[in-house]
Amino acid sequence: MTAQPFPISGIVAARRPHRKDAARNYDALLTAAREAFAEHGAEASLEDIARRAGVGIGTLYRNFPTRRHLFESVYADEVDALCQVALGVAEREPWEALTSWLRRFVDYTVTKRAIREALDNESEIFLTCRDSMYQAGGPLFERAQKAGEARADMDFDDLLRMVAGITSTNFLDDTQRDRVLTVALDGVRAAR
Repeated sequence: MTAQPFPISGIVAARRPHRKDAARNYDALLTAAREAFAEHGAEASLEDIARRAGVGIGTLYRNFPTRRHLFESVYADEVDALCQVALGVAEREPWEALTSWLRRFVDYTVTKRAIREALDNESEIFLTCRDSMYQAGGPLFERAQKAGEARADMDFDDLLRMVAGITSTNFLDDTQRDRVLTVALDGVRAAR
């Protein structure tokens, strides 16, 4: 996999401020929003997000004029990070590359689930994120299939739906979630 820009990478870069102090505040707000959405869902308090980021509410609104803009920015940033992980693991052995990426995909689904109701599945940002994610993870899956490591009777969409379905369940803790994911991935691995 070559270091190609994913469609979402351009959107993320265009939204990020260029001045160092403004970029630092922007990043702090994204981190705080991600945490708040994971804890409280889409109704997380914007004032709490600003406080967590160590900035005033005016700084939040300068960067994210609407709640929807904040949702989209957090979501786009998560997908871009997921795409970058695909590039980072691409040189590993096929099965290891795929499972490393899928484990990061699980982390991404926590944020997605928290703001899912606020996103329009037909919006430009959502469709761009989906396309980028498939461009990033699809080749990892295809490479694992070609190497005989992943089942040939499924496609990448099947795999993502399975993993997303598993992660939508409430688990006692991350250990249980990881154990269930490992069992499911054993079913994806080609018979040896």
